[in-house]
Amino acid sequence: MRLQLALFFLSLGFVSCSHSNEKLETHLFKNEVGDYACYRIPAIVQTPEGTLLAFAEGRKTGCNDFGNVDILLKRSNDGGRHWSEMEVVAEFGELQAGNPAPVVDRFDPQYPEGRVFLFYNTGDVSEHDMRLGKGTREVHYITSTDQGKTWSKSTNITNQVHFNATTAFAEKDWRTHATTPGHALQFEQAPYRGRIYVPANHSQGDPLDGFNEYRAYGFYSDDHGKNFKVSPDLKTHSSNEAIGLELSNGTLMLNVREQNGATKQRLIALSSSGGAQWDSEFFDEELISPVCQSSVLLFQGSQDTLVLYSGPNSKTQRAKMTIKGSLDDGKTWPLEKEIYSGTAAYSDLVQIDEKTIGLFYERDNSGIYFTRVDYSELEK
Repeated sequence: MRLQLALFFLSLGFVSCSHSNEKLETHLFKNEVGDYACYRIPAIVQTPEGTLLAFAEGRKTGCNDFGNVDILLKRSNDGGRHWSEMEVVAEFGELQAGNPAPVVDRFDPQYPEGRVFLFYNTGDVSEHDMRLGKGTREVHYITSTDQGKTWSKSTNITNQVHFNATTAFAEKDWRTHATTPGHALQFEQAPYRGRIYVPANHSQGDPLDGFNEYRAYGFYSDDHGKNFKVSPDLKTHSSNEAIGLELSNGTLMLNVREQNGATKQRLIALSSSGGAQWDSEFFDEELISPVCQSSVLLFQGSQDTLVLYSGPNSKTQRAKMTIKGSLDDGKTWPLEKEIYSGTAAYSDLVQIDEKTIGLFYERDNSGIYFTRVDYSELEK
């Protein structure tokens, strides 16, 4: 029966399947197909009803970070086997709307079926010019209460979570800004249960060699998006794109890109105060990285609770997309599966059910793929 289903889906052209299990793979956003030359920056979440929401940047004229960039969405109601048509959910005219950071608020009594937040940035100049203070980066969010079918108007939270020379908080001297990219998170355990937390990064002061003015940090809300507070910056120079999870003991862990590439390892920051302060920062020797974004996720399976990591498993190139697993809250990473051996860059992880991992990742400079992986495939 499984083989029959695999052949059925393959004949429809939706997926390519392995014969050993129900691994389904879809070229979800394909470069040069549709209104965009390039698709980048994957982010994915699952709603309480089981709908997968896959976000990406659609770049009109090429793969450069700055330009006419929109945030796009595709939805799946069957665990990633079939997907809706692509739609635009956020844009900034002919300028840049990017860095999608979705999260589902599951604890707001006003929305018992959950409310999806999509945090993102707008920008009017390139990152190079923004580092020089020549433009403006702002932070917005939109929400959906119907599994991503419709979205609210945008709410601008720049003055709460990011400050630059155009605001009343010029003394902060924050210039560049980027939300995660990848999914944001919500705490499930007391005392911070319900807190929405968005990892982010910005520049601190004047440009320095090696992007050493960059700092990862985060912002959070304890009242379902009405008000926000800001985490302190990490102390590590050149800490950049960050993504986070709540560990099994309630500790917040950030997994951070080191922009200057000095260690080619992932920077880890831990907070027992829900991000209000940082307890420690250190590089994880087991999580190598070629200066690239990565993803993390707490996966609650049928037998074990795993901390999952995805990213290029190389120090020298964006290649060898790999999922790693930890059974001790990220202290060690004995579980591993290489998903794709070729060129691969940004990724995001989602839990589909108690046995199935979803991986949404950039591949071969041809766009973004989605694949299903049984957690039992992670091998010691």
